Amino acid sequence: MNITERIKSFIEPNKKIRTAETAVLFLLRAGILFSFITGLSQLNRKPGDIRSLGSIEMVRDRQREDYDEDYTVCDVIYTNGEDSLTVSYSYEEYEQLQSDSITAYGYETSDGTRLFFPQSDPSLQQITATYRNVQAEKMMPVFNLGNALIILVLSVAIVTLFSTFFTTYEKVWFVSIMVLATIFAVLFPEESANGVNGVVIMLLYLLDTFLNILCELLISKQSRYNFLVSVLVEITEIVICIVLMYRFATMVTTLFFWLPIDILSYINWTRHLDDNEDELTMVRRLKGWQELLVLAGIAVWTLVVGYFLSGLDIRTDFFNTKSLETAVIYIDACASAVGVANGLFIFFRLREQWIAWYACALLEAIINVISGQYVLLILKLGYFTNTTYGYIKWSRYIKSHREEKPSLF
Repeated sequence: MNITERIKSFIEPNKKIRTAETAVLFLLRAGILFSFITGLSQLNRKPGDIRSLGSIEMVRDRQREDYDEDYTVCDVIYTNGEDSLTVSYSYEEYEQLQSDSITAYGYETSDGTRLFFPQSDPSLQQITATYRNVQAEKMMPVFNLGNALIILVLSVAIVTLFSTFFTTYEKVWFVSIMVLATIFAVLFPEESANGVNGVVIMLLYLLDTFLNILCELLISKQSRYNFLVSVLVEITEIVICIVLMYRFATMVTTLFFWLPIDILSYINWTRHLDDNEDELTMVRRLKGWQELLVLAGIAVWTLVVGYFLSGLDIRTDFFNTKSLETAVIYIDACASAVGVANGLFIFFRLREQWIAWYACALLEAIINVISGQYVLLILKLGYFTNTTYGYIKWSRYIKSHREEKPSLF
């Protein structure tokens, strides 16, 4: 039975979606329209009548600055209570900047929005552009909600169309993780980084969460189709690394290891289908001494790759200090090493890949906390819960098929 026939077999019993599921999808779509209509209408509002607030002194926030000669534009933030002003300097101007304060000139729009400028007579064009930027920041949770609901609609649609393929637990788990991701996307919006808007970054995070969760679920079901989803996971994570200019060990590992191993793993899993259920792939486990060799290899990889990458002069405005950046580099090197071991375990259909998932999820969760990527912690929650589920399912299968002893290739 080919892929097209399998898809039809999953969809056929569910052509008529139940009333409750239709209602949920309708409400989610309505929420998407409401979010984007509200956000765009606010984004395109005119500032209206403008009145001067006079001048106030603002203090420079040096904690947000970490620039060197590689930067062409350096943003300096000045604050006074809840009011703030961002001034962009060239690196040469930034080097000459000595004062820790600035005189800011304030204006208030008809809706009460307070805008501040370094000059006393900004043009109407400058006021309108600044007002639009402020509105964009205010509407970020709304746009994040719209993007999150799009991913949530896709999640509900998948478990609905392929309802005979997933158990009730799997459906509830999958949708629950995506609902949590939606909530976190609204509560913890991402700031812009490296010239990329925070809404775009959040959309990448949500897409990464959705694809990873789906891939993990398919692995726990011993389905070879997880590798088709995994290719999309790798592409998304490469884009995230490029956008944020960080985690280069993971990016290189993804590009030169994970993408090829996904293709090879799909072929290897296809050769070892279960004799009774061709939706399942036969799986096995490692011996103790083999596990020790893997741990030694991970330790060596972490030290060598971490030392090499920490010596490179790669700058990003995603971290505030060099020490924090170096810590993330070594943790990332260890995570990439565990990831390589995990990829090999998956290729050989070994149960130990679930243990590697635990370690990798923990290391990546630490990076997410350091980086303030709170929405990605939902993905790690999904990893931990589904890893336990997958480990139990694989262990039961291995125990019931102990006499078969499937080969690695």
